[in-house]
Amino acid sequence: MRRTRRNTVRIIGGSWRSRVLEFPDAADLRPTPDRVRETLFNWLGQDLSGLSCLDLFAGSGALGFEALSRGAASVVMVERDPAALRALRENARKLDAASLTVVRGDALEFAGQTRARFDVVFVDPPYRLELQAAALSVVRGLLTPRGRVYVESASAFAPGRGWTVLRSSRAGNVHFHLLAGEIDDQGGVPRNV
Repeated sequence: MRRTRRNTVRIIGGSWRSRVLEFPDAADLRPTPDRVRETLFNWLGQDLSGLSCLDLFAGSGALGFEALSRGAASVVMVERDPAALRALRENARKLDAASLTVVRGDALEFAGQTRARFDVVFVDPPYRLELQAAALSVVRGLLTPRGRVYVESASAFAPGRGWTVLRSSRAGNVHFHLLAGEIDDQGGVPRNV
């Protein structure tokens, strides 16, 4: 069995497949496991060419870097922990990730203020903070008409009104879902439900 160093995560697909990212010891920082990422990117389709992605609560950046590796046109990562930010920027430099923007700040504040629109939004906050529902309330207005939201939590999670669960699974203690905003009468994603 191949051993990996502590505080590393491996990109599992795309052009950067098998590249290893390092991340710091930081409170609540736990990368999405390989098995979960594999399932998620099977759900999304292996090729994300042309898609714009937002990785809220970026942490190790595993989801955002995986999206870039699979052809995403752009990824915005939002993180407020200084050590995690340094690691994200260093990993971006090592990979020459030109279409990545790393934002220092609070994920919910960023989502509430940005005017950008995204095809895929990753919502994977520190489990103990239970910010999934709060994040969903602000990311709805950030989605393109066919946009999708990935949500990860430590326990069963119901997204609430205004969301359609497209796929859902569990791996160990990780519960994860792929969501779409429900379509209103005019064919658009409602901003407030």
